[in-house]
Amino acid sequence: MTKYMDYSSPEAQFSFDVNESPLFKKDNQNLINVLGVTQLNTLDNTSLLDIYLSKHNFVEPHYHQNAAELVYCISGAAIVSILNPFTKEILNYRISPGQVANVPQGWWHYEEARKDNTHLLAIFNSPVPEVVLGSDILKLTPSSVMAQNYCMNENAWINTTEKVKPGTYIGPGCLEQERHSPVRQTYFNYPPYYYQYGPNPHYNRQCIPKTF
Repeated sequence: MTKYMDYSSPEAQFSFDVNESPLFKKDNQNLINVLGVTQLNTLDNTSLLDIYLSKHNFVEPHYHQNAAELVYCISGAAIVSILNPFTKEILNYRISPGQVANVPQGWWHYEEARKDNTHLLAIFNSPVPEVVLGSDILKLTPSSVMAQNYCMNENAWINTTEKVKPGTYIGPGCLEQERHSPVRQTYFNYPPYYYQYGPNPHYNRQCIPKTF
């Protein structure tokens, strides 16, 4: 039981309509709702994202620095892709209704819908999962830093990333922008990334995709 919760309080909440808690909406077929302790105050060490995707839409590359994520497929089909930082391999897991893929805390990952009307449930072992989005990394890192570190032409980098929008959440984010009116009502936080990996004996290995 949660030590800090007074379950006799009239303010204790035991039910909630997740449909009333939007995190991000790209359109009517691609959206994410959120449930955490902010929405349901009796939650302990659990939260979730309710994810709807149409075919070939992605939950963009990202990581959760304070929580592991269990992705459960309710309907449709998806590929959950995970970068294993210890083996330097991209692992691709195809899931259909009733199947899951597990993403350890702090691991870079993304999901692609392989069918229309795909419905995923992402379950976290944290009352409020924190997230760092790939689109934020690409757009908020100064172009000069990217150019100097990776020996790139700075103007070419700027041009290449021109269409990337911070807070994309669901991609592709560069198609038919005039049709999309994203709703960014987010309860996620963006604190510094503190999760650290141990020594990696495979640091020289090339990143090799694997599909399961």
